[in-house]
Amino acid sequence: MAWYHLFFTLLIHCTGSWAVLTQPPSVSGALGQKVTITCSGNSYNSILGVNWYQQLPGKAPKLLIYAGSNQPSGIPDRFSGSSAGNSGSLTITGLQAEDEGDYYCQTYDLSLNSHTVLQAFREVRQKPAVPQQWDSLCSTLLPFFFLI
Repeated sequence: MAWYHLFFTLLIHCTGSWAVLTQPPSVSGALGQKVTITCSGNSYNSILGVNWYQQLPGKAPKLLIYAGSNQPSGIPDRFSGSSAGNSGSLTITGLQAEDEGDYYCQTYDLSLNSHTVLQAFREVRQKPAVPQQWDSLCSTLLPFFFLI
């Protein structure tokens, strides 16, 4: 009966029935402007404690905001966060050139993540926010359960 639990876990994940966080693929703003990036969950999930990460080109991701609106020490006050219901937001007040990079929202469920590329005065880029590790796992394992 152990296969039963694995089957339904895979079925839920492989059919797209799990909760998803969605961010706009890109945001742009002029230097000095206020920019807000939103992060919203689908109806299956209530977002509690959104964390925000900044990844600058060539650097490791850095935690900007945790549990919705808290800042770790050393993070400038121009970064702020808020959350309500099934959505959260990151606001950058006084956009600077060095803020250009990737911004990720994350909650406590490991399957929930999404990210936005922030551009300051450059052409907008877009990156996918699909959990691709599930694609190969689902296509490999799920068909075997229908043989049982």
